[in-house]
Amino acid sequence: MSVLSPGNRLLDEALQALATVYPSKARPAAPWEAHRAPQGYGVRAEPDWREIDWPPLLRRARLSAGEMTYVDLGEGDRPPIVFVHGLGGSWQSWLENLPRAAQERRVIAVDLPGFGISPMPTEEISIPLYARLVEELLEQLGIESAVLVGNSMGGFVSAELAIHHPERVERLVLAAACGISTTNLRRRPTLSVFNVAGLISAVTLARSRYIVTRPRLRHPVLATVIRHPSRLRPDVLFQIMPGSNTQGFMPALRSLLDYDITDRLGEISCPTLLVWGREDILVPVGDADEYERLIPDARKVVFDETGHMPMLERPGEFNDGLMGFVSAKSVGAPTATADARSNGSAPAGAEHAQLVSAP
Repeated sequence: MSVLSPGNRLLDEALQALATVYPSKARPAAPWEAHRAPQGYGVRAEPDWREIDWPPLLRRARLSAGEMTYVDLGEGDRPPIVFVHGLGGSWQSWLENLPRAAQERRVIAVDLPGFGISPMPTEEISIPLYARLVEELLEQLGIESAVLVGNSMGGFVSAELAIHHPERVERLVLAAACGISTTNLRRRPTLSVFNVAGLISAVTLARSRYIVTRPRLRHPVLATVIRHPSRLRPDVLFQIMPGSNTQGFMPALRSLLDYDITDRLGEISCPTLLVWGREDILVPVGDADEYERLIPDARKVVFDETGHMPMLERPGEFNDGLMGFVSAKSVGAPTATADARSNGSAPAGAEHAQLVSAP
């Protein structure tokens, strides 16, 4: 029996163990609950990312601690939008969002060192290091100020950059950002359980094509991250899954558990949009409330029946909210929760980033 076969005891026990340490009160939805997903859940965004020839848009920058791969598209006079992926992610985490944003702005999405096709950095991975390298990339590209959009760990990195280099961040979007409850998980048993998560990710990578085409496997592997995995198209899942076994996974995990910025969030001076899924298992929706309380000019949007990746689960609504936020002349004072209720040169290795459709 495969380690990922339905009913496999090792996988079942590992997933149950992971559920015991997540700070969220939300629990994975059962496969038969997919009918609860709202009408726009998992619906492909327009323009369609499948119609773009991505490899020619890939670049690689040489920075102080190594190289960083990024995708660069679109143009415009207003500040570019820079997307920063989460733990185990890559620039492809934003596939459903980049084409829409590129209609109005220059858009950049990075592979943080140790993820995607960016090599490991020459320095120890940490949240401050990642923030420093993103800032160096902006400097190298001649970008004085940008809108930063970060998911999960990428939100943590983006908030760190906004604190230390406020002149670089015109607006900030935190999508299910780590940095609040994750700082309370700095316990050795927790790390042991997350090591199990790393092992699951390693097996997942090796069998990613096999998993995304088989709903019975897709759901138990992805349900802790995505509320209704069966509602997302297999080709999207195929693009985001390989990032979960990169070299940077465990060092980055330890870093985000060990680093705390909560006492400095009040220093973020730019308008900030918080986007969360109400059923986020990894980073509880209560963290959005805390971010809103601590960041002076913050507002939040919470999507029902949505997990840890709102930009992929609710792409149309996410894109509308994002572009409305970055285009508004004034975002005003912090608001209450708004529930979404609706039924350089091409880098070496770019050939490995060729987007392919799952069979």
